[in-house]
Amino acid sequence: MKENKIFISGNHAFAEAAIRAGVKCYFGYPITPQNELGEYMAQHLRANDGVFLQSESETAAINMVIGAAATGVRAMTSSSSPGISLKQEGMSFLAGFELPAVVVNVMRGGPGLGNIAPAQGDYFQATRGGGHGDYRTPVLAPASVQEIADLTFDAFNLADKYRTPVMLLGDGMMGQMKEPVIFPEKIKKLPEKEWALRGRGTGASRYMASLILDPREMEQHNWKLFRKYKEIEKNEIRYESYLMDDAEIVIIAYGTTARIAKGAINRVRKDGVKAGLIRPITLWPFPSKVLNDLARTIKHFIVFEMSTGQMVEDVQLALCGSAEITFHGRPGGIIPTPIEFARIIYREYQKMKKK
Repeated sequence: MKENKIFISGNHAFAEAAIRAGVKCYFGYPITPQNELGEYMAQHLRANDGVFLQSESETAAINMVIGAAATGVRAMTSSSSPGISLKQEGMSFLAGFELPAVVVNVMRGGPGLGNIAPAQGDYFQATRGGGHGDYRTPVLAPASVQEIADLTFDAFNLADKYRTPVMLLGDGMMGQMKEPVIFPEKIKKLPEKEWALRGRGTGASRYMASLILDPREMEQHNWKLFRKYKEIEKNEIRYESYLMDDAEIVIIAYGTTARIAKGAINRVRKDGVKAGLIRPITLWPFPSKVLNDLARTIKHFIVFEMSTGQMVEDVQLALCGSAEITFHGRPGGIIPTPIEFARIIYREYQKMKKK
């Protein structure tokens, strides 16, 4: 069968992929630069036997997701940086209830209201859980519109597999850009969820709560979640390796920044600089062992981010002082260029060669 490419924006790709992945409930509240996602859902979800509802607030939206997810349907919300902050209590409740759901964050410049330009300042919030309590959230970071489509499918599957909220972390540039996409086939049958609340008087009695007043029971629940997160760390790490076979200096970047870094690497390689890229696709779990193993032979890493430096801390933890790390960041919505990155790579490569 011939595969048809569709020229589509990142925000629309999030929505179309979610519909094809079987989402039945979307709840959201408008905020730039992700408004087109909700707009697409409003236009198309109902025709696919789904429910779209523009809530009165971001807080209401995430709590609607909790209710829908508890019934066993695939549920989703989306927002951008300050809106995601308002959803963090609900994210913690999803984790505590062990409910699967997908949350999309199309990041913008901050802190505060900030601006509507692309940024990567929400890394800590996404990868450290964000809300209160001992929990983690798997985080997938696409670097192309095609990957938005693919990872949206993966996000729903991971959410169901581990009964956990999953975050898709993009940015304003990723959401607005248009690229050709081949979407996966629409899912026809979803996994059964024996734990779901059906709202009927027949069948087994089921009960859900994240309020556990006995500290011993609460501790047991925390260790249960901890074991689940360890399983995710063991099985779900994803990353891209680019021009690493002969690399002498390694760039670490994700999302939009990784796209820019690839352009810089291609540029410097023409001048004999053997640079490669490791692009984390899962920001949590982070590919720490991959970097630690590389440090046996690679002694200089450069971390590029559109922030003042957040992922760089995970790189530092992974390398444990076994290699030199250079950080270069552009926060607040500034989009760096391949030439800017290339200059940094040239400079650090020359320093390394002189040692």
